[in-house]
Amino acid sequence: MSKPLAEAPSATFSSATLARFEKEVAKYPPDRKRSAMVPCLAIIQQEHGWISPENEKALAEYLDVPPIAVHEGTSFYNMCNPHPVGRYKISVCTNLPCQLHGGQEAFEYLEKTLGVGDGETSADGLFTVEHCECLGACGDAPVMLVNDRTMCSYMDEERLKQMIASLKSAEGVAS
Repeated sequence: MSKPLAEAPSATFSSATLARFEKEVAKYPPDRKRSAMVPCLAIIQQEHGWISPENEKALAEYLDVPPIAVHEGTSFYNMCNPHPVGRYKISVCTNLPCQLHGGQEAFEYLEKTLGVGDGETSADGLFTVEHCECLGACGDAPVMLVNDRTMCSYMDEERLKQMIASLKSAEGVAS
């Protein structure tokens, strides 16, 4: 069984976060609470935008696993951000099917328009752009994923302009 809320690393995680962890841990047998690591990492990232080394360590303590086990999870899964990212992380597929349909051009357009390189964050902190591996929507190429949740298809220059304008508008920033 996971640690009671009173014993958990409350200095790092809120009681609401710990309650979310408890729900995930409860899905597994008591001797397999490590299995909740990836869902717990997702919770940390949803709440903080990235997974800090301090949060990795606290999660390891919470799950009673070695800190390296949590770090391996954070560094293995590309949906985990081991460093701060912009409000909108845009992952652009640059594998062959997307390449053949303008994926590299879409990636370069975002870099130029937002003034960033691969893995960098725009000066206003809104956008991080990175290339990624296949997103499994080759028929919709070129594709990208915003904040690891929203799939965007057929991303030609016009659709990219619309997407950027829409995201900026949602933040109250003029295009």
